[in-house]
Amino acid sequence: MIGVDVGGTFTDISLLNVEKKELNILKVRSTVDDPSLAIVEGIDEVLKTNNVDYSQVTYLAHGTTVATNTLIERTGAKTALITTKGFKDLLEIGDQTRPGLYNYFIQKPEMLIPSGWNHEVSERLLYNGDIYSPLEEKEVGNIVKVLKEKGAESVAVCTLFSYLNPIHEKKIVEIIKELYPDIYVSASHNLVPEFREYPRMSTTVLNAYLGPIMKSYVNNFNNSIKDMGIKVEPYVTQSNGSIISISETIDSPIRTAVSGPSAGVIAANHVAQLCGVKNIITFDMGGTSADVSLIENGEFVLSTDRKINGFPVKTPMIDIDTIGAGGGSIAWLDGGGALKVGPQSAGAKPGPAAYNKGGEKPTVTDANVVLGRLNPEYILGGRMEIRADLAEKSIKDHLSSLTKMNPVEAAAGIIAVVNSNMVRAIRVISVERGYDPREFALVSFGGAGSLHACAVAKELGIKEIIIPSSPGIFCSIGLLVADIKYDYVKSKIMLAEKNNIKEINEIFSKMISQGKKMLDKEGIFEENREYILTIDARYKRQNYELQLAIPEEKLDEEILNDIKGQFHKEHMKNYGYFDENQPIELINYRVNAIGKTPKPDMPKYPIKDSLNPPIPNANRQVYFDENKGFVECPIYTRDDLDAGHEIFGPAVVEQMDTTILINPGWNANVDEYLNINLNYGGVENEQKK
Repeated sequence: MIGVDVGGTFTDISLLNVEKKELNILKVRSTVDDPSLAIVEGIDEVLKTNNVDYSQVTYLAHGTTVATNTLIERTGAKTALITTKGFKDLLEIGDQTRPGLYNYFIQKPEMLIPSGWNHEVSERLLYNGDIYSPLEEKEVGNIVKVLKEKGAESVAVCTLFSYLNPIHEKKIVEIIKELYPDIYVSASHNLVPEFREYPRMSTTVLNAYLGPIMKSYVNNFNNSIKDMGIKVEPYVTQSNGSIISISETIDSPIRTAVSGPSAGVIAANHVAQLCGVKNIITFDMGGTSADVSLIENGEFVLSTDRKINGFPVKTPMIDIDTIGAGGGSIAWLDGGGALKVGPQSAGAKPGPAAYNKGGEKPTVTDANVVLGRLNPEYILGGRMEIRADLAEKSIKDHLSSLTKMNPVEAAAGIIAVVNSNMVRAIRVISVERGYDPREFALVSFGGAGSLHACAVAKELGIKEIIIPSSPGIFCSIGLLVADIKYDYVKSKIMLAEKNNIKEINEIFSKMISQGKKMLDKEGIFEENREYILTIDARYKRQNYELQLAIPEEKLDEEILNDIKGQFHKEHMKNYGYFDENQPIELINYRVNAIGKTPKPDMPKYPIKDSLNPPIPNANRQVYFDENKGFVECPIYTRDDLDAGHEIFGPAVVEQMDTTILINPGWNANVDEYLNINLNYGGVENEQKK
């Protein structure tokens, strides 16, 4: 089984021998211009290194950044829009919500539809889906001819109230395919049949913008895999924390917009459950960004109100907060001389100055090298040389020379600023949503996460940290334990009354049937299927909904009353009040069709009764804020640590894919899955040591 995670700096590969329960990992530098090159190179290397024949691969899944990078770099297809007359400027108008209430200088995102490429057709549906004005088919034909002349590569079709009645959208798509069969078409009724015109149109346009790019990538990737001799069809992670066949992403590439980060949340949840921990905050710090998410009672939070590059997206995504804080994040001084870190990143090319690949600006990685936290000679198990002199020079030239700080003070400042940025991100997904982070464990991973985990956790009052056995390639492990999932939604506003139960059941039944067809296509056995039903509800005349779980596939009056009671409780939790006399409206009806995939057994090691203390292989001077200076610190190699070993901070543990910094006051225990569990004991911990 192979899992591949494509990051901004490195591409990570996990190879699991299911029979022997052996896990092998590899990191290769990402190829920004064509991500599939690094994937193929890494798969080839890891298979050859472990003497595995290509035909022995039975499972291959990868998290892709193609959609994310395309949106960030604005390199998508030439896209046009066809919509209802009078609504062609909806994307520009939006919902009139300013991204910053008191900031008049925030720029709106650049439109993905060029001026003159948004077209209107005469047609109109009423609020209940009835036809008010029929579609002028001749107008559609004329528009398609114009698109063909302009060389449009993709077209988004989004008409008013089509989520209730797609008759006009279907006809428009039919005419497009007849007159311009080579163009990519994205229709809102297929992608997101949900009310609220602006986010529905935005999602449809983003999908159309990505479609041709993803189609080309999928074809190239599939051909490369087949040429290698791998016979299985690859899977790709969706933003909702599941996998689907890569060919399915051609129709809905927007579902992979946060593909990579979602795999890390899956893996973190899996490891936490093995450890018997249900409440966790995931902390994934890589080379370019830091991603954080919250899991309560073993369930991650899905959101349908996310924004990507300033545009709303209505497809379900794991609620992940991402900030520009990674090992490659660049440190700089603003106009007032204040030290800032990120969001700009040195990326894979040229990378941090310490990598000696042409980078000159100081980064978080360079600061960790100067502070002795990262090995000053090499990383990746000796596969990459580190130049500590170049790291120090970059900080001197760009920070020390412009301030009163010496290189060490500047490096410590960089770490303090980036840690503060990440603490703020975790507070957004916890404190600001009514959760106390002190009641959660921090699962830290990513190439840089383990260097910052203790400081971040201490600032938040978190006293338990779980660091998996291979944190630097952890997202790729998540790809080995993900399930298949398809999401369906239908909008119809109804009161939560018993005379509407029959219609509600009919809506759910149709979506479950759709899910069954897709799981049939994926070859999922009946006993491995699960259908999760939810309803979005609100008090009448409110403008925002709360999502409620439905315990059964079929509603009755008793279940409906339970749902109403659940809504009042959730409203109290979220808004601080509830009103049992207010009528409740049901808005959106959702079904998650889940196909449970076989989970590989992770290697498990017995804890020995008598175990000698681990022996450090070196010592070096490491800077700690707690000591206001450098401390002689033992350096351990993680491969030398066995289940049951205990280490007291301050200490450093090095391994191929990351470096773990154990700050003063923390102690580390290695569990039976070789996770390192860190616990904060404060000053008493130092006295034990």
